[in-house]
Order: sequence, then C-alpha cells, then structure tokens
Amino acid sequence: MQTVTILGINGRIGQEVAKAFVASKWRVIGMGRGNRANLKGVEFVEGDVSFPEQTRVAIADADVVVNALNLPYDKWDKGRAEAQLAKVLEALKGSNKTLMFPGNIYNYAEKQHILRPDTPQNPHRDKGEIRKRMENQLRIASEQGLQVIILRLADFYAPHAVETNFDLAILSRLKSGVIQHIGDLSTGHSWAYLPDVGRAFVKIADVRSELPTFKNFHYAGHFATGHQTMAAVQAALPTQAKVKPIPLGLMKLIGLFVPILREVLKMQYLWDQPHRLEDNELDVLLGADFKTPYGEAVAATVRSYLPEEGKMAAPRQVARA
Repeated sequence: MQTVTILGINGRIGQEVAKAFVASKWRVIGMGRGNRANLKGVEFVEGDVSFPEQTRVAIADADVVVNALNLPYDKWDKGRAEAQLAKVLEALKGSNKTLMFPGNIYNYAEKQHILRPDTPQNPHRDKGEIRKRMENQLRIASEQGLQVIILRLADFYAPHAVETNFDLAILSRLKSGVIQHIGDLSTGHSWAYLPDVGRAFVKIADVRSELPTFKNFHYAGHFATGHQTMAAVQAALPTQAKVKPIPLGLMKLIGLFVPILREVLKMQYLWDQPHRLEDNELDVLLGADFKTPYGEAVAATVRSYLPEEGKMAAPRQVARA
C-alpha cells in the first residue's frame, strides 16, 4: 500500500484530495493543528509545519506529500507565505519523496488568456509575485533530493466548501431570492471542481515515477461564461431566483475596513478577463470524460448549501457547459 501525507488536512483542497486517495486505497495521513475534518479512512497526526520536526514525523512513512496549506488571504504578505513553504521544504529536504503542490493562476498577466505549462509567468498583482516566488522555491527544492509536481488550478468549488465564490458571493443573498454574478455575464471563467481535482492528484501520483523531478501541470477544469454559470445555479434551485451583479461599489467601501475583502477585490481582473488553462499532456493522462459535467458539479455544490427542504426538491433541469 502506498502512503500519502496531506499537510493542511482541514482545508478545502486537503479534504477533497484526502477523500480521493482513500477511495483509491492509499494509506492516508492527514496533518493539522486539530482534527476538524475528521475524515473516514484518514489517520490524523497533530502538528504544525512551523516546526519541521513535527512535519518529519507526519511524513516519515509517506511516498507522496501533498502541501494543501494556505494562509488566510490577507496574511500572504511580508514574506509569510514563502516562510511557511520554506518550513515544509526544510522538513522534506533530501528525502527523495514526491511533493505535490496546488498552484493557481495568479502567476499570469491580466491579458494572458490562454495559460499552458510553458506560458511565461508575468504576475499582475502582488499575490501573483508571491506565488511566483514560491514556485521558484519549489523548483530549487527539486534540485536537492525532492520531486516536485505542481497542479495548477483555477477558481475552485465543492459541496459544503466554505469561503468560496459560491457561498460568499454567488449565493450570499440566496435567502432573499437573489443569486449574484461577478463581472460581465458574457465573459468566460475557469473553474476547478474539487472532487475531480482530488482524483487528478491521485492519477498524477500513480505515474510520478515516469515524471521529471520538477513538473508543472495545468488542470483545465470547466470554462463557462457568467450566463452558463447562472443557468447552472438556477437549475439546482427549487425555485427561480433573481440574478443581480455583485455591488462592487459597496464592496470596495466595506473593503476599506475589512482586510480580506480588500485583498479579494484586488483580484477582480480574474473576472473581467477570460483565463483558460490548457494542458494536452494532462488531458491524455486523465483520459476522456474524466470531469464531472459542469451542470452536475454546480448542482451538487449549490444544493449542499440549501436548507433541508430545498435539498428535497428535484432539480428543474440540468445545465451543461
């Protein structure tokens, strides 16, 4: 039996990746400062990556380590994100293990619309600069007795996931019969459904011996316009909702006093411009019909947030994208 240790087991990515490895009969160890997720089939190890010796205990038996850690959105600056990653790499140095890391699209410019593994990284905002520096740390580590695999993701979502664009933005006014869209409805946006992402991590881990010491994959996920996303959300609801834009003016005003919201608004360009991930090599590895259809993925996500009476109602139609 192969063993994977997931650092950040309580996070949204960590939980979905853990479920996928458990389903694939791996031994799964999850490390965190508490066992909030309490996932079936996961051996929990209490620890804090700030202390490399604790991380070494958690990864001792691991063939693969997934770094699913992420600082609060307004705490990436002042070198803190890079410092957290450095602690993980210190614990892994010279281990010859495989480290898997979820990347994002912040590394690219506003007008770089097609993003492939060989696309030059030209960050548009400070968070992109941070992520680019972190990936440079990973590249250096791959030259020092560690295999590193980055799986780049777009905007992710999943049933019961919290602090995503689905629960905090699109569905935040659902009780008032309103769903909200971000940006122009005709603009395309890339999405990554986390249950599919978890399975992609497993697929890649299974062929890691065939990969170089540093590999960057781009997970395409789904690409949908705002119109398609609103239609998919509507199809999951028991009754029709009104569609309204996010009140950006009000959000910017609130952002003056709420640091996390202020940081989120800096990334508005990701909704104003279409960014599409492409990777033919990964598409071949994952195989045809790998992804959950977009309408089904959105329906499962939206309906997980509904009160019980809403979940009992059958979807009115299945939207496809």
